[in-house]
Amino acid sequence: MYTRLKAFAATLLFTVCAASATSVNSQASTPGSVANSAAAEVGAVAPAPLAVQGIASAPTMTAQDVQTFFDSVVPYALQRGDIAGSVIVVVKDGQPLFAQGYGYADVANGKPVVADQTLFRPGSISKTFAWTAVMQLVGAGKIDLDKDVNSYLDFTIPEKFGKPITMRDLMTHTAGFEESVGDEFMKSTDQLFPYGDYVKKHLPARIFPPGKLVAYSNYGATLAGYIVERVSGQPFNEYVAEHIFKPLGMDHSTFEQPLPAPLAANMSVGYHSASDKKTIPFEAIEVGPAGSLSATGADMAHFMIAQLGGGQYNGATMLSPAMIELMHSPQSTMAPGLNGFDLGFYQENRNGQRIIGHAGDTAAFHSDLHLLLDQHVGVFMSFNSPGKQAEVGRLRTALFRSFLDRYYPYAPPHEETVANPKPDAARVAGAYEVTRRIESTFSVLQALTQSSVIAQPDGTIKIEALKDLSGTPKTWREVGPLVYREVGGQAHTKFITDKDGRIQYWISDDFLPVELFQPVHGLRSIGMLKSLGVLFLVTLVLTVVIWFGGWVVRRRFHAPLVMTRGQRRLRLASRLGAVLLLVMVCSWLLMISSGIEASNHTIGLLLTALYILGVLTALGAIAMLIHAVLRVLRGPGGWLARLGEVFIGLSALYGLWAICAYGLANFNYTF
Repeated sequence: MYTRLKAFAATLLFTVCAASATSVNSQASTPGSVANSAAAEVGAVAPAPLAVQGIASAPTMTAQDVQTFFDSVVPYALQRGDIAGSVIVVVKDGQPLFAQGYGYADVANGKPVVADQTLFRPGSISKTFAWTAVMQLVGAGKIDLDKDVNSYLDFTIPEKFGKPITMRDLMTHTAGFEESVGDEFMKSTDQLFPYGDYVKKHLPARIFPPGKLVAYSNYGATLAGYIVERVSGQPFNEYVAEHIFKPLGMDHSTFEQPLPAPLAANMSVGYHSASDKKTIPFEAIEVGPAGSLSATGADMAHFMIAQLGGGQYNGATMLSPAMIELMHSPQSTMAPGLNGFDLGFYQENRNGQRIIGHAGDTAAFHSDLHLLLDQHVGVFMSFNSPGKQAEVGRLRTALFRSFLDRYYPYAPPHEETVANPKPDAARVAGAYEVTRRIESTFSVLQALTQSSVIAQPDGTIKIEALKDLSGTPKTWREVGPLVYREVGGQAHTKFITDKDGRIQYWISDDFLPVELFQPVHGLRSIGMLKSLGVLFLVTLVLTVVIWFGGWVVRRRFHAPLVMTRGQRRLRLASRLGAVLLLVMVCSWLLMISSGIEASNHTIGLLLTALYILGVLTALGAIAMLIHAVLRVLRGPGGWLARLGEVFIGLSALYGLWAICAYGLANFNYTF
C-alpha cells in the first residue's frame, strides 16, 4: 500500500505546512507567510523534520491556531491531490479542540463534509474498538490475555510450533498467521455472513511461531471479535454499540452493514478521486471487527477523549484506568528502542513524544488516529478518496508530522556515523520480503513485491520501501552496529541478526511496526527472479517462434525433419511444454493483476484451473528436459542446435523449480 506520488504536489504540501509554523530549524529557510509560500517554494526540496533548539517558541495549541494551521493547508492539499473530502479532529485535555470538514461528502450534489454529521469509514481503526471490547472483558475477568484462545472458541486452531496462540498474540499481531484475503470484501452487504462462519472457513496457515514475529492480520482481529461474541453472549456489533458507543455518546457510529436508515443519509460517498465521476459503492466488509466501522469525526473525538482520559468520557466509563494503562503499555517490540505494539495500538513515537495510534484503509476511505499520551492530545483524520496516484498516503504522513513539528518541535540527539560503514552496508544489502504475506497460494505475488536494500559507495544504504515525500528511497547512515539513521532526519532502522550473525529482518520507526522485512536469498530473490526470469522467458519465446517458423519453412520447401518417429514425438512434447510454460506464466500474471479482486468462488475455480495447468506444465517441462539431454548427447543437429537445447533444458529446470517453489500446482486453497 505505498504508491509513488508526484514530487511536485508532495513537496508543495510540506513547504506550505512548514510555512505556517513559527518555529523553524536554523538551517531551514521559511517563507514569511503562508500566502506567499505556495508561489515562492514551488519545486523546493522538502525540508527535513524540524530540529528546533528553542522549544519554548512553539505556538500554543489553541483552537484558533489549530484551525489556522489546517485551514492553510488542507483545502489546497485536497485540490492538488484530487481528493474529494476530509474530516480532521483534534482533542486536548479531555475536550474537543478542533473539528472541521473539508471538501465534499457528495461532489455531484455539492454536499460538504460536516464534522458532526458526515460519516466516514475509518477502516482498520475499527480494530481499536475490537481491542477495547476485549479489554472490557479482560477487566471483567472473562478473558485472560495469556490463555490459549482455543478455550474461547467452538472450533480448534490446530497445534503448531508447540505453543498456543493467546489473546495477547492477537492484539500484538504476533499470532503467526499468514495473510488472508478471501471473502474480506463482498460485492454487497446481502452477501455478508456471520463472523463465526468466516473464522472457521478462512483459518489461515500459521507460518511463524506465536509471539515471535509481527505480521499484521485482519483475520486475527476478526477472530478476537468472534471471541467477544462468544464470551459476552452478544453479537459483536451489538456489544460495541451497547458497551462503547452508548456510554461515549457516539450516536452517529455503527458497525452495522448496511447502515441503519437514520445514518445512511449522512454517509460520505466514496471516490477514487474528486474528478472521477465513478464513485465507490458502500463497501461490504466481511471482517467487520477488523474494518467495518462507520463514524463521524465528532464521534471519534469522544473515543479519543476516553482513551486519553483513563477510560472516562463525560462522566461515563468505557474502561477502568487500570485497563487503559495496561492497554497503553508496551507489549512487543521487534527491535529494542524502536516502535512496537501496545495492546491493540501500535507505537508511533516521534519528536520525543510517546505516541500510539492506528491507520485504516478501504478502497475509498483512508484514515489515521494518533494519541499523544503524555500531552493528552488526539488527532483523527479521514479522507473519502485516495486521490490521483494515491496521494492521500503521503498527505496523511505530511499533515501529522507537520502538526508535530509545529507544536512539539524537536532536536534529535547527535549521532556520529561509524568509522567504517562499508562492510555492514554490503552485509545488509539484498532483497527482502514482508512478514505479512500469503505463502499457501499466491507466494509468487510476494516474489514480485520484494524490495531491496542497496549499499552505496560511501557506506550509506538506500531502502526501497522507505521513501521521502517525492517517492525517492531515503538514504541511511550507520550510527551503531547494524543501526541506521535517516540522513537529515530522526528515524532509525535496525537489522536484527540470529545467534550466528545472519540477518533475520529489518524494522524501522519510519514505517508502521505492523510487519517486518525478511531477507530473501538465492533463486527466490527479486534480482535473480528478474535476471533468470527474463532469460527464461526469452528462451521460451524463441523456442516457440523457431519451432513454428521451422515448421513453416519445412512445409514451404517440402523438407521434413530427419528424425525417427520417437524423436519427433518427444520433440513435439518438448515444444508443447514450452508453450505450456508461457501460458502458465501469463495466466498467473493475469490472476495476480485482476483475479484476486474476483469473488471467493471465482478465485477457487481459477486456482483449480491454474493448478491443473501447473501439473500439465510440469509434465511438459520434464519432456523438455529429457528431449534436451538426448538431443545434446545423441543429436541430430550441429553444435548450434545442441547449444540451443542446453538453454531449453535449463529453462525446463527453472520452470520445474518455480512450480515447486511457488506452489503453482499444490492444490491449496488457503487465501
